[in-house]
Amino acid sequence: MPHTEERHYLSPLFQPASVAIIGASPDAGTVGAVLAENMSAGYRGALYAVNPKHRNVHGLDCYPAIGKIPQRIDLAVIATPAHVVPAVIEQCGEAGVHAAVVISAGFSETGPAGARLERALLENARRYRLRVIGPNCLGLMRPEIGLNATFARGGALAGSIGLISQSGAVCTAMLDWAHSHGVGFSSVVSLGGSTDIDFGEIIDFMVNDAKTEHILLYIEGVRDARRFVSAMRAAARVKPVILMKVGRHPAGSRAAMSHTGAIVGADDVFDAVVRRAGAVRVSTIGQIFAAAQAFASHLWPRGERLAVITNGGGPGVMAADRCTDLGIPLAELSPRTIEALKSVLPVNWSHSNPLDLIGDADAARYAAATAACLADANVDGVLVMLTPQAMTDPASAAQAVIEAARSSSKPVLSCWMGEEQVIPARRLLGEARIPVFRNPEGAVELFAHVASFYRNQRMLLRTPGPLSQQAPPDLEGARAIVDGALAEHREVLNEMESKALLAAFRIPIAKTMVAHSPMEAMLLAQELGYPVAMKIDSPDITHKTDAGGVRLNLGNAQSVRAAYQEIVDAVGQHRPGAHLNGVAVEPMIVRPNGRELMIGVIRDPVFGPAITFGSGGTTVEVHRDRAVALPPLDAFLVEELIRSTRVSKLLGAFRHLPPVDLAALQNVLLRVSEMVCELPWLAELDINPLIVDESGAIAADARVVVRRTPPGRIAYGHMAIHPYPAKFVRTWQRPDGQTITLRPIRPEDAAMEQEFVKGLSDESRYFRFMNTLRELTPMMLVRFTQIDYEREMAFVAVIEEGGKEVEIGVVRYITNPDGDTCEFALVVADAWQRHGLGRRLMELLIEVARARGLSVMLGHILANNRGMLELCADLGFAIAESPDEPTQRRATLALAP
Repeated sequence: MPHTEERHYLSPLFQPASVAIIGASPDAGTVGAVLAENMSAGYRGALYAVNPKHRNVHGLDCYPAIGKIPQRIDLAVIATPAHVVPAVIEQCGEAGVHAAVVISAGFSETGPAGARLERALLENARRYRLRVIGPNCLGLMRPEIGLNATFARGGALAGSIGLISQSGAVCTAMLDWAHSHGVGFSSVVSLGGSTDIDFGEIIDFMVNDAKTEHILLYIEGVRDARRFVSAMRAAARVKPVILMKVGRHPAGSRAAMSHTGAIVGADDVFDAVVRRAGAVRVSTIGQIFAAAQAFASHLWPRGERLAVITNGGGPGVMAADRCTDLGIPLAELSPRTIEALKSVLPVNWSHSNPLDLIGDADAARYAAATAACLADANVDGVLVMLTPQAMTDPASAAQAVIEAARSSSKPVLSCWMGEEQVIPARRLLGEARIPVFRNPEGAVELFAHVASFYRNQRMLLRTPGPLSQQAPPDLEGARAIVDGALAEHREVLNEMESKALLAAFRIPIAKTMVAHSPMEAMLLAQELGYPVAMKIDSPDITHKTDAGGVRLNLGNAQSVRAAYQEIVDAVGQHRPGAHLNGVAVEPMIVRPNGRELMIGVIRDPVFGPAITFGSGGTTVEVHRDRAVALPPLDAFLVEELIRSTRVSKLLGAFRHLPPVDLAALQNVLLRVSEMVCELPWLAELDINPLIVDESGAIAADARVVVRRTPPGRIAYGHMAIHPYPAKFVRTWQRPDGQTITLRPIRPEDAAMEQEFVKGLSDESRYFRFMNTLRELTPMMLVRFTQIDYEREMAFVAVIEEGGKEVEIGVVRYITNPDGDTCEFALVVADAWQRHGLGRRLMELLIEVARARGLSVMLGHILANNRGMLELCADLGFAIAESPDEPTQRRATLALAP
């Protein structure tokens, strides 16, 4: 396990022992003056000013240059004119400064000259391995240590929320709101231009930061998608992440060569990223404020079934309507709860959810109803509402709710409607850390976000492999088709190639042949059998029907000959410049019960390939019914994808139609996921229509766009999420014939992992965890089994006993935040020690770490763990005393050749 006592490489940013303000100024109202005032107000480390024009700024010793300060500086805060910043960064590097926050503006946001300055800034920083936040940012706060390296007026309260924003204005608005609501922060980071440090690295720090329990993000754009997704997934496993991303509706849409590209935008893909990462997206700044309030109240998602308590029917209906809008199920109260409520509520209460306590409800009714709902196993959260009526005491009712909420860990939200009469009650609820709203909709929206986190955690658990557990695809044949097109400098495959590519991945297709003359079309139709369909085959035409390029249900030779010429003439009239490959002829698919669907792939410029599903046919752009998911997919994710569309309601039995073969549809989606994983050249794909009925699925039409990939890209480097690395599964047969499987760990191994740890001897557990831990906590189980294969790897050794897998050993490494080194841990069941299993596991781990390009593997081993020390020495590790822990040894292996 990584040695958590070592300083994170971004610690100089968040926990600096010394800070220099470069550009500090005594002139009131300047950025340099505000920085000096803010830092002087509470920072408890060594603080210096740098400005050649002054000797003292706000009581701080002021030096002419960073190199003149008689102490090495951890963090430089730069507020100088933009044109001198690259030189200042170089001076910081020469002085051994570890990190810098560049407040100054005037870089890429101003045009080409500013972009050149920014490149120079970054080049100088990288030369000295100096990390930079900014430029053009508000700055950085770490309230716990009094660090306020921003030019915001006022500071922030210390708390548990980590806020990362690309907008300084959003930061200042959030800070102003938070102070009056008693909401505190562990860190506040304004990224600005993100020329060096982006979201991914800051999220990484917050994942490992004990002071941060929740993470809020305000995003305008992401530079390093793989790191961002990887960090988000790592964070959401252990801490709630809520974000807002702007730019949902770009002014213009890009030109696309497919139906999919025309209806699926970058924002659809980003939504899919958020869901798959286990995070939650909000859409307004008000919802961000509400999320912060929920975090400060330590609301933790338990499920999505909401109970609504009210003293008025109208507000209850308003809340129920919003629940329906957002897909939040109203909890069905248990018979026991209903009976309990009958004994304390008037006879004319609603007897259902929402619970209408009637207008004369007093504090006792509110207390009883809240307590009963919180005790009901069918309820995951409670929204309590009040409207001020003649018999109402809002403050007493609020106090009753507060007392009832104390006995439960389920989320409780409140909505005290009105204004003057409910102000004291709202104050009480706020002080008790119960989120309070002025309208039902806002309260329901917050619960929906909490419930979304719960739902998205199930998405986070999925770890599909690149290939489904079916007949393997013909990868060699598929790659030959792509290579052939690219060798001819073609990006758009013709229809025969497109369908051949689908066939290579075992997707059922309508057999297609291309004719180049009326006579050839007639002969092909006779070979295929009547009736046939005919379609123009052109790399320049996506909408074939619109161009007059489709004829259907042709039943004889004469109609085929005539149709060929009609198609060519019509296309020549509608699209005179289009290149024509010929006219495709295929059997007419006659499926009276068929539903026309579409499956597609697009390549997002930031997050890579995404898979879309929805209704198909010629009106696909009109209906715009689609759902988007990030590959790789498994059966669970495919079901979620289908269920997210309107057309899913037409796939079951209705009217005279039987239900479709859902397994056949799911199989096609899984096969498309395989295509995305194994063909990095795949840029766009349309299967439209995919006709599905009770007897199966068939691709009636297909269009594929391929593009060359950059050289040297690692396996699955084109994807935002790394598939389950099934290629690393190994089997080892011992001399006695017993087979041991070594495979990457999966989320569903949690119970097996817990039993393994429980079965270890006290000594083995102590050697592994360096404490007296007897079993893994739920959080540790999540962290150990729900891993991100991009940044870490864990192998379990399993045998089969009684028809189930039993874990007998586990080894893992986690890449350090520097991205270059990793730390390992190994433990083997006591009965299997000294049988060669530990060596097998370590050799496999080292092999994978080398393949990933890591340079060094490190381990911290107790000095009396002689067996582990001997194994590491045999494997080539250098063993040395730990400089900080005399009871430990440090094992180091150079992985680079």
